[in-house]
Amino acid sequence: MNHSITTDSLNQLLGIPKETPLHLDEMCKQLRPILYPAPVISERLERFCHALSASMAELGIPVSTPDNGALPNGRFRPGTVILAPGEFPDNLLAINRVSTLYNNIIVGIYDEPAPLTPEATAQDRLNIIVRRLARDMVHMLIFVTDHTWTLCTMNGGVVTLQGPYPDKNDVRCTLVPKLTAQVVPPKPETLDILHPAKQDEAMASEATTEDFLLCSSLWSSSSYLLTHTSRENLPYRNDYYKKIVARYLDERNGMSYGFFARQLPVRAEAAIRQERNTSGQNKNNAEQTMLPVRIQNRTYLVPIPEVAILTTRSGCRKNNLNPKTDLVEIRLKNGRISMKTAGKLPEGTTAKPSFDTLTIAAHALGNVLVASILKTAKPDSAFPRYLEHHGASMTHWHGVPRKEHIPEGYFLHGEKNPPVSCSTPQSAAYSLLGKIEALEQALEAGIDYQGDVHLEPNHGTNIVGMLTLAETARILHQYQNDPV
Repeated sequence: MNHSITTDSLNQLLGIPKETPLHLDEMCKQLRPILYPAPVISERLERFCHALSASMAELGIPVSTPDNGALPNGRFRPGTVILAPGEFPDNLLAINRVSTLYNNIIVGIYDEPAPLTPEATAQDRLNIIVRRLARDMVHMLIFVTDHTWTLCTMNGGVVTLQGPYPDKNDVRCTLVPKLTAQVVPPKPETLDILHPAKQDEAMASEATTEDFLLCSSLWSSSSYLLTHTSRENLPYRNDYYKKIVARYLDERNGMSYGFFARQLPVRAEAAIRQERNTSGQNKNNAEQTMLPVRIQNRTYLVPIPEVAILTTRSGCRKNNLNPKTDLVEIRLKNGRISMKTAGKLPEGTTAKPSFDTLTIAAHALGNVLVASILKTAKPDSAFPRYLEHHGASMTHWHGVPRKEHIPEGYFLHGEKNPPVSCSTPQSAAYSLLGKIEALEQALEAGIDYQGDVHLEPNHGTNIVGMLTLAETARILHQYQNDPV
């Protein structure tokens, strides 16, 4: 993983907590699971959980009992992961022993094959997963058979691992990253809500609106874009659990997946090459933060301006966009994110920030870093000029492009990152660090940088750069590949 930007800088730029684990060993050290079995579980689940506990112990991860992992009031300690094998009656569900869905990850473990058929579409698979998550009030599912165990996550990710028992390597490289940080929407205290646009004020220019609409139309014929799963029709056990899910989703009417975004034009100042005998700490030049970025064994001081992005709101149907109601503007300034919505929304429509808001902001910030460094390292590069006059596009979907379909001048990164879930601080950090890695690839290859392709293992892909949203959609429709 690229170490071009320090954890202190990630905290200053994006608000990512300094203690956020980005590497597998750090993730293992911080993980605190509790084994909370149902009153009766099968022998297969007993063997599976014994093997899982043993593998975790080899990784230095202590697995606690419910008594040892609980507070005096019987609730599980915040920050612990609850491994819940078996079928539970309502009154014994793990959700009843946590203070909020935000503080603990609950994993349901089942003695049955994953209820996913080969002929099911990606949207069908997602709907099946989300229905089971809602029924048992868990964040993650593990299905165990004699020959495999399958991990299903809230973002539609499905990973099938071979063998009846989890070995140490699979636990470390696949399970632990998903247990380290959970899928959550941006919390209200982490962003500022600005006054909405005036009722007759368009959120985007005509050209930008046309790009969003054409992109949406192109994606409408694809099965790769997971569009929307409503929370209203999920099989909740009772109304109380339905209300918990509503609060967890910040009153969104459902879950939508992927995003389209256009970074607004921004001028990047040329980076300053730092001499070896000067300090590597962040400096202030006038009123602008100067960020030290390490690339090709050199350190550049990069001025950090405010960045702004138009993006799809959470919960909208991205394959049938309404530009008057489905776009929001987010800004990142001095490490703080703000959001502006359309002026008047139809009754029943809520404008909420994407689960991926921090990742979107990280990509926009990364584009400025790249442009700034290119102005100094390769002054004839087209990317800084394009960003200043046209901005950049961002497309995220839950699929994987083949390498031969990566656009010219775009560079791939992220394949070896831990497979964390979307909306996590790690996902945003990998987006920013990986963009510097992509720039380094371009400089070493002597190829003009035009953008990056950020692969998120077991999750999806971000394509960010000089192509428009519609141009990106056309390229992605040239191939057929199963979503992750």
